[in-house]
Amino acid sequence: MSALLDVRIVRKRFGAREVLRDVHLRLRPGEVVSLVGASGCGKSTLLRLVAGLDRDHEGEVRLDGRAVTGPTRDIRFVFQEPRLFPWLSVARNVAFDLGGHAIDSARVDALLQEVGLAGLGTRLPKQLSGGQAQRVAIARGLFVQPRLLLLDEPFSAVDAFTRLKLQDLLLNVARAHHITVLLVTHDIDEAVYLSDRVIVLEAEPGRTAAQVPIELPRARSRDDPRVAAAIAEVRHALQAAHAI
Repeated sequence: MSALLDVRIVRKRFGAREVLRDVHLRLRPGEVVSLVGASGCGKSTLLRLVAGLDRDHEGEVRLDGRAVTGPTRDIRFVFQEPRLFPWLSVARNVAFDLGGHAIDSARVDALLQEVGLAGLGTRLPKQLSGGQAQRVAIARGLFVQPRLLLLDEPFSAVDAFTRLKLQDLLLNVARAHHITVLLVTHDIDEAVYLSDRVIVLEAEPGRTAAQVPIELPRARSRDDPRVAAAIAEVRHALQAAHAI
């Protein structure tokens, strides 16, 4: 199967500091891939380059063969914090890409139903829990029907039980919408549970140290001994890259 996303970053600098070097990343349609590595290895920077939010680099990013030269509706970004607009209702946050135009209430309601927030469209963000707010952020990312969803530690600010539920939610919506997912996480268990592949980055500068395929069926069990073996393999790769 041909790649949906093809990333070739020769070099990315912040001033004199080289953050990324010789990073080559390819994602197939429908694939879920996690990036793991020590803090400062360039994971979040790489997501911003893929999203077209930062074009100051040597290299190229292609989505389905076309160069990504700036933000596009085909790629959506879910940040660590939900980043909801506090003065807009949940429904209008989800449909924010429409600007001030009338929202597609049926589509918004369907997305809220899908992420477990049915009937909450009129609430304001301050009336939501942290997990609910992140569900709104995911629904907003899905609203324009992107081909690629980028997530930067999206579940790190919620409690452990909510995190498990949001992990399953992400897998369900990615499968239902046929979306390719690239995720940054510091949680090895999360990376293995969610992913088809885990890419380990070493630091200073950030570059690919290892790619660990997770060749387990969907849906996988967290208690499967093969999941534990894959977690150990990723951990060993991180140790070899001096990330832990």
